[in-house]
Amino acid sequence: MTIIESNVKLDAKGLACPMPIVRTKKAMKELEAGQVLEVEATDKGSKADMKAWAESTGNYYLGTVEEGVVLKHYLRKAANEEAAEQVFPYVVNHAELEQRLQNSEPIIILDVREAAEYAFNHIPHAVSIPLGELDKRMDELGKQETIYVVCRSGNRSDMAARKLAENGYANVFNVVPGMSEWIGHTDGLG
Repeated sequence: MTIIESNVKLDAKGLACPMPIVRTKKAMKELEAGQVLEVEATDKGSKADMKAWAESTGNYYLGTVEEGVVLKHYLRKAANEEAAEQVFPYVVNHAELEQRLQNSEPIIILDVREAAEYAFNHIPHAVSIPLGELDKRMDELGKQETIYVVCRSGNRSDMAARKLAENGYANVFNVVPGMSEWIGHTDGLG
């Protein structure tokens, strides 16, 4: 087994989205440029989250090593400490999305949570494409369709919305807050 050297280790085991990213952001602020952070997490979605977050902040996602149920993510702090995290500018709240649903507007709701999260609770007719699969599956969506992206809290959906816009999708909106506070109708096992 290869041992990967890190400057700081962060324990995010047992935490669900968005907490591994929240803690990672805080830990990265304390690092010097070029230092490596090792984040131990058990949230399966954290692999896609860490990679997307690193890309959005200008930091470097080095990779993930799986040891049983623990995912060890390695990130390197970029030389430009002031690399501002990008935030998708087009945001809607729950009331706005509910209004569009009630008006039967021709929209796509893209749920970028992991498959298990989606299975237990999702907005009816939402399309499930986990964030980690979006690069490979975004062609399932029409570039001219109006797409409302949702996740648990608004973090993964922000990353997904930016990725879609960067790839030519013209009408994309991030739904904030995400499903953690959704009070509208849902389908699923829950």
